[in-house]
Amino acid sequence: MTGNGWAIEAHGLTKRYDKLLAVDHVDLAVPAGSIFGLLGPNGAGKTTIIKVLTGLSDITEGTAKVAGFDVHQDPMHVKQRVGWVAAEVILDDDLSGWENLWLQARLQGLTDWKSRAEQLLAYFELTDRRRDKVGAYSTGMRKKMEIALALLHQPEVIFMDEPTIGLDANVRRMLWDLITGVNKQFGVTVLLTSHYIEEADALCDHVAIIDHGRFVATGTPAELKARVKEDFIELETSEPLTAERLQQVAGVSSVRSQGSTWILRVASAEEVLPRLFHALKTDGIRRINVEKPSLETVFIDITGKKIDQAGSDVQDYRKFYLNVRRARR
Repeated sequence: MTGNGWAIEAHGLTKRYDKLLAVDHVDLAVPAGSIFGLLGPNGAGKTTIIKVLTGLSDITEGTAKVAGFDVHQDPMHVKQRVGWVAAEVILDDDLSGWENLWLQARLQGLTDWKSRAEQLLAYFELTDRRRDKVGAYSTGMRKKMEIALALLHQPEVIFMDEPTIGLDANVRRMLWDLITGVNKQFGVTVLLTSHYIEEADALCDHVAIIDHGRFVATGTPAELKARVKEDFIELETSEPLTAERLQQVAGVSSVRSQGSTWILRVASAEEVLPRLFHALKTDGIRRINVEKPSLETVFIDITGKKIDQAGSDVQDYRKFYLNVRRARR
């Protein structure tokens, strides 16, 4: 942790891939001991920020510190102090839980790791399955094991890239409880990426909403939701519409199009919906959805579109820890 209480600091953080500006002059300050969320659609730059902050990708412009160390000048010390949980579970299915922990210790160059491993197995309720091959674990158990691997070397910061993507609702809720528990029990700072609105709202102390590589809003979930005083109606019809026609409906303050979908900003959805149905009764409403003030409506308000529900890229997790091993030699 840095002396000023920030686990992660970045100023003007920028990453370019040839002509592609993936991260655009981002300023980031993550309080030590907090859960911080990067919320945005696929391709917004969330994973790239993690790569840059963990030293997997060089910084094009700007500065960043993680756990008190400069990412550009001292990347190996950064890697030694951070853990990483990738979007996909990356374990060796042919090895037991204990053998996966052993392999992780070898990759990280750890010698005194067994008591820590025992503690983690007990915490995640995996002690009885330690000798079983990971390939026989349930999805929830596999996610627990992956978090245990990330905690083995007692990191100060854990990066979680789309940790619940592809999971059913029950496993996702279980993982939310685990993330909160890890944050409190082990005192580790968590930076996670997500495109699930409810996930960021439920877990995060602070959120940065990112779009096209830029932070478009930052704050606590409550602060961000307080920015939007109106409702949004998402509408799709079988017949073509015009913005002018929709704006004629009383109570509609603005109209935006997103492909074949219209997004209406309204004072009160309850009051506007009957008028809207009456005005469009001959136009075949295919789909209609109401968004009350939420992180989704903040994103809609700022960008004019909904957050894409696509997944993130697969991460090179093994390469990350091989770099850690080299740093310890």
